[in-house]
Amino acid sequence: MTGNLRSSPPRYRKEHHRMTSIGILGTGRVGTNLAGKLSAAGHHVTLGGRSPEDTASRTAGLAPRIAYADQRTTARTADIVINATPGDSSLDLLTDLRTELTGKILIDVSNATRDDGDGLPGDLCYPGSSLAEKLQAALPDTHVVKTLNTMLFMVMTAPETLATPPTAYLSGDDEHAKKTVTGLLGDLGWQPERIEDLGDITTARATEAMILIVPHILRRHGFKPFAVSLAR
Repeated sequence: MTGNLRSSPPRYRKEHHRMTSIGILGTGRVGTNLAGKLSAAGHHVTLGGRSPEDTASRTAGLAPRIAYADQRTTARTADIVINATPGDSSLDLLTDLRTELTGKILIDVSNATRDDGDGLPGDLCYPGSSLAEKLQAALPDTHVVKTLNTMLFMVMTAPETLATPPTAYLSGDDEHAKKTVTGLLGDLGWQPERIEDLGDITTARATEAMILIVPHILRRHGFKPFAVSLAR
């Protein structure tokens, strides 16, 4: 969980898979960071927000191939959808997009927490459960996969920058969906040995609970890259 840079160059997966259409719901630091890296890997990426024009203006220069649309259009036209919206409101938002998400893979990278008053994560919104489980129950015809929610956003697309190799956890009920997501993680720089499949969607409650350590780390060390990882 250190943010020190290491000098060795990044190693990327050589496995080739079909370039696909990816819609990202959420236009903050998480969404735009993922959009830039996935677009650079050759995927067709659409950023979905409440105001596509404002998003396009704010992220000008991020990547020339990125498209912009409202959230419903983004969910409807993409093959795979990433939820990078605030976790405390994701359930209502995505439930309203049930039709658009039918038959698709939904990658959930959010954590559902209450605001503790200083802008850092507070208590879990779904103690004894998880946002990912709630989403899967609300979207029975969608394959929900939880991943990348145990790190600061910059580590999601550059795991090689940490001195200690971080872990990306996977939770989901559909094995094919998890295999597809594993391929996308490779495009983000994640090596296969650093991807830990925990099992079905109920295992997401474990990784979502890891967010409880984050505010304490940030208060002590500031906003430096880190991940909550498995050491062997």
